[in-house]
Amino acid sequence: MFRSLLSPGSTLAILACCWLVFIPRVFAQNPPPSTPPPQTAAPAASPDTTAKPTVASSEQDVKEVSSQDTPATFKVRVNNVLVRVVVRDSHGKVVQNLKKEDFQLYDGRKLQAITSFAMETPRTHTLPLTTAREPGGGPSSEAAPAVKAAALAQRFVSMVFDDVHMSMEDAVFVRDSATRFFGALAPSDRVAMYTTSGQLNQEFTDDHSLLAKALLGIVPRSLTQHTSSDCPDMTYYEADLIANKNDLQALAVAAEETLQCAFNGDTRMQAAAQAQAQAAAQRAVSEGDNETQYGYRHLDEIVRRMTSLPGQRILVLVSPGFILSTLQYEASDLVDRATRANIIINTIDARGLYAPDMLGDLANPPRDTVRTSGYKASYRVAAQSAQEDVLAELADGTGGTFYHNRNDVDEAMREAGAAPDVSYVLGFSPQNLKFDGRFHSLKVALTTKEKFNIRARHGYFAPRSAADPAQVTKEEIQEALFSQEEIHDIPVDLQTQYFKKDAAEARLAVLTHLDVKGVHFRKDAGRNNDQLTIVTGIFDENGQFVTGVQKVVDMKLRDTTYERLTRSGLIVKSSFDVKPGTYMVRLVVRDAEGAQMAARNGAVVIPF
Repeated sequence: MFRSLLSPGSTLAILACCWLVFIPRVFAQNPPPSTPPPQTAAPAASPDTTAKPTVASSEQDVKEVSSQDTPATFKVRVNNVLVRVVVRDSHGKVVQNLKKEDFQLYDGRKLQAITSFAMETPRTHTLPLTTAREPGGGPSSEAAPAVKAAALAQRFVSMVFDDVHMSMEDAVFVRDSATRFFGALAPSDRVAMYTTSGQLNQEFTDDHSLLAKALLGIVPRSLTQHTSSDCPDMTYYEADLIANKNDLQALAVAAEETLQCAFNGDTRMQAAAQAQAQAAAQRAVSEGDNETQYGYRHLDEIVRRMTSLPGQRILVLVSPGFILSTLQYEASDLVDRATRANIIINTIDARGLYAPDMLGDLANPPRDTVRTSGYKASYRVAAQSAQEDVLAELADGTGGTFYHNRNDVDEAMREAGAAPDVSYVLGFSPQNLKFDGRFHSLKVALTTKEKFNIRARHGYFAPRSAADPAQVTKEEIQEALFSQEEIHDIPVDLQTQYFKKDAAEARLAVLTHLDVKGVHFRKDAGRNNDQLTIVTGIFDENGQFVTGVQKVVDMKLRDTTYERLTRSGLIVKSSFDVKPGTYMVRLVVRDAEGAQMAARNGAVVIPF
């Protein structure tokens, strides 16, 4: 179950068992005892197995609090939608110091009450260092350097270069611009580089030398070989006009060109020329569609990969653009998938500032005839303009920005990929939300009179039908786990400890302290009933998932036990075998009765 909860295809291994521990003192003031309780190892072949409680204040407590590895039926909590907003003035400068009352948020046409508001900067999400050595876990000189915690990944930027549609001139231009983009990255930024051909895959890293090396692999990789010597010289744009739009003028131009290049202008061969032109159009459409679908498949894979990253997710597509033809559904589906995963797509026209090219490629000049040259030139200009449409659609549909008609592509990359100086996060709870999976449009406006540019997501998807509450809950926890937004519905504290076994191995303990007073219990047969799902995920400093565990805790507390726990709190301890290094801990807690959640972040540094 936990394998499917975290991410498709992930292989999880519970490397240490979990304990449920009662500590009859306040957690923040009294850490757990130095000697850990006896452990019950989880079977290696069963990653979902949860250990039974090993320490309790009495035999009665064992019956009142227990662990289980089977999912329970949960209520669906009220959805909370977060909308990240960047506001710029007419000069492109980020507007700072706006307040909650300066914003208006519409779901459809209905004005919503903004229930949460935060102003964030690149330093806002610096994670607290939660690590302490377990007593006996090594000499005190091994104290973890706090400065290292700030280097944990907070933002993930996928730079995707459309080498399928790029020319060599485009490739050289964007390679040069990208080298200057690295200087704008923050220590908490992680950048990956991919291409739509799938030939370049540099995973997320903060190593600029690796990124610079990857840039050298950006070269044109067209799937088709098109030259002006083809008869007729048929572009994808012209072929789309003929094959999909039944444009008689475009067909006549292609037939005339075919008559001249294949039949020496013999008018008796007009029918054969037209048939050859139609066949060439069908072939060019098929080749162009294959190229576009090939690029979409790799973009879709990149989006899927980004959904499991714990932080802000931005995809920057650098492309000269391409013709959509009949593939609008693929573009719409990509926008939907990115929107569901809270991925912003910024797009950059790789051509920079360009003038319409009526003469075609000078290295491969067209062989237009006197009778077709005017039409062919107009098609080339129209195609160059139409290529932008898909880039504008991808950016607009996800709340991103389309950068075009500018030569400072390096500055465009900086704005598209680097964190803005200030962003605002607005939260609201949709009223009377139906669980139908439908798209809801969003609009953010300002109450101020200044004409500012506002960039924000344009919508969200309602949850699907709650016919299977357990599945809905699993998806909700997964979304919370692979995020860095903190949730405070339930009062939960997070601490970590480590014990170094040797120079290459360490044991990391994650301690979850729950304030029982903040949890809703259901009274039944003299017991206080609730069920907690506690999920802990460990991510490395580049945001890659390392390991994790899910624990389900059933509570059927007598009043005396409940009163005691309201004073001391409830502590759950989970342990993991890891290598020395820097990690982010993501803790998600959800209770069944109150349908509430808590999510916390922590930084862990285990010195080598």
